[in-house]
Amino acid sequence: MTRLTLGGAPVVAIFGAAALALAASLGPVAAQQKAETYIPAIWIDPDGCEHWAMDDGTEGYMDARKTRDGRPVCHRNVCGVLQTDTLFATDSTKLTASGRGYLQQFFTTAQARSFIITGHTDSRASDEYNMRLSKGRAEAVAGVAQQVGAPVLAVNWYGERMPKATNATAAGMAQNRRVEVICVK
Repeated sequence: MTRLTLGGAPVVAIFGAAALALAASLGPVAAQQKAETYIPAIWIDPDGCEHWAMDDGTEGYMDARKTRDGRPVCHRNVCGVLQTDTLFATDSTKLTASGRGYLQQFFTTAQARSFIITGHTDSRASDEYNMRLSKGRAEAVAGVAQQVGAPVLAVNWYGERMPKATNATAAGMAQNRRVEVICVK
């Protein structure tokens, strides 16, 4: 076994002495860091996702279930599923007058601390087009919420990627053309 030396002294002894000198110079800071402990905790973020922290400081999601695309399954209170056929003209992100009025009424009466708004489409157009359309519609709905003073936590859009029903039938496609409003209590 080979022993490393530096100027005749074992390397371990030199580094050990340096570590002791550093610890002594830190004094109370090192002692304070030793006293810090993690307290196991569970909390729900504004999105409705449960998190945990263990006593080693590791954090994760409470529910091990994941969606197909790897997102955690969260507890969300979907307080409104708004069919976009009644709010928008075909291929449009501009709200109809009646749609705007309905949304104003909805956001002023909904009992929530804030809202998460998600836009969805059917699968008739390209993915790129559907993403743009669902984004524009979700942002239009969020704009009405903000105009009446309802706080919007997030605006998300998924295009055709999260269908509620089959896209093989007209009735299924109609269900997929929607804006969902998640109420954060």
